[in-house]
Amino acid sequence: MARRDDTTPSGDESGRPVPPTAEKVAALKKQQDRARRNRLIGIITGSVAAVAVVAVVIGVVVSSGTPKQDPADISIEGLRTWDSLPSTHVQTPVDYAGLYAGMSPPAGGEHNPMWLNCGIYDQPQPNENAVHDLEHGAVWITYDAAKLTGDDLSKLQKYAESFGGYVTMSPYEGLDTPIALSAWGAQVKVDSVDDQRIKDFMAKYWKSPDAPEAGAACTGALEGEGRVG
Repeated sequence: MARRDDTTPSGDESGRPVPPTAEKVAALKKQQDRARRNRLIGIITGSVAAVAVVAVVIGVVVSSGTPKQDPADISIEGLRTWDSLPSTHVQTPVDYAGLYAGMSPPAGGEHNPMWLNCGIYDQPQPNENAVHDLEHGAVWITYDAAKLTGDDLSKLQKYAESFGGYVTMSPYEGLDTPIALSAWGAQVKVDSVDDQRIKDFMAKYWKSPDAPEAGAACTGALEGEGRVG
């Protein structure tokens, strides 16, 4: 009698294969579904990872392809500058226009030992305290309250607030133009809130490392009258 080969499928006495049971069919189908699902998850995960890598690469390329402009390369029409301004502290009023060739509003020079808290004011502020802000790298935006009103005033205020600090804005009596921007040793005057030179000046001088005490505090000192922002 021939020996049965154990590797052949099980069958009935005639040797014919026995069809798999319903349980085996269900188990096999479940196994196939699981494998298919795992493959799908793998494909999705791989695709997401690939997209993330591409996004990072694109971001690096774009950021490296648009370098920030060097402030020294920014040219501003009508810019006035003053060199070698003293930064001594005084307790008395300072005649900035008389001392520094008509400098008004002041853009540096002797000033009060206490700085003005940077912020938005709807009242004029003491020159000597505001100049101390400039020594720390702030920009002082001044305006003629009779010429800059309504939507234009609101627009300038929102722009000043967008920097989140190191900007002081206040009306200035006797201003010969609607708006003036002053940093330590530099100033520009413009007629419109939409003048591109406003943004150029901020890009060139806001938190400038060239200020005598750049980065020193612009809060925690004198709180001026009329603080609104």
